[in-house]
Amino acid sequence: MPTLPREQPESAQPHQARRTAESFGTDPQRYDQARPGYPDDLVMRIVTGSPGPDVLDVGCGTGIAAGQFQAAGCAVLGVEPDARMADFARARGLQVEVATFEAWEPAGRMFDALIAAQSWHWVDPAVGVVKAAEVLRPNGRLAIFGHVFEPPAEVAGPFAAAYRRVAPDSPFSDQPARPPLEMYQAGYAKIADSIRETGRFTDPEQWRFDWERSYTRDQWLDLLPTTGGLTRLRPDQLAEILDAVGQAVDALGGRFTMRYTTLAATAVRVGSP
Repeated sequence: MPTLPREQPESAQPHQARRTAESFGTDPQRYDQARPGYPDDLVMRIVTGSPGPDVLDVGCGTGIAAGQFQAAGCAVLGVEPDARMADFARARGLQVEVATFEAWEPAGRMFDALIAAQSWHWVDPAVGVVKAAEVLRPNGRLAIFGHVFEPPAEVAGPFAAAYRRVAPDSPFSDQPARPPLEMYQAGYAKIADSIRETGRFTDPEQWRFDWERSYTRDQWLDLLPTTGGLTRLRPDQLAEILDAVGQAVDALGGRFTMRYTTLAATAVRVGSP
């Protein structure tokens, strides 16, 4: 859930914004190369806190998170609505079934963990947590997580100004350059509430992992087009934004350090299947 730009406008019902949700598969190779992975501590905490190795990855995309769980010894099944992303994930050795989570048929299969890496906002909240409980074994773990980006103001400001200039009618254009972390924490608190309300999980926990990554100009300009506010822009609009951001990074010496916070809402399935 990056802050620059966010994956979906705050006012929208994200799971209904299918054109945006399915726009990330336009260039799956770029998406896979540019998008960051997840903290190893998060992955291992989920693995060690689950009763077995069978993992369902909801909205697996190109398999970024799934690959980390496979490397940790898990058997991962991905569910992905975009066939282009699914094909890319299959090419890297992931088993993937093409469907939205809401329409996906488990066919009696059960899992030790269900993860959603930066994808749960595309799932209908009236369906998602209940269905997760139905496919998790007793003591199985539900873990919903994603990133908050915090680029320096010297990069975030020119991006926001360029975006407002080239796409003034976009629902993304009225966002602040650097929305506060507390806004995203509140979003994960809401997810935790939805888990709690089912009565089928232990009291949810909220986890936080802070880390940093250095970006060159080219690396950052490679990542930006994979984020939700830019995937549906015209080429000329995208080029103008990237030019403005590139100049801003050049003014910082051609690179900068990004502060990441990875947030998670997680709970354990209770009762019989």
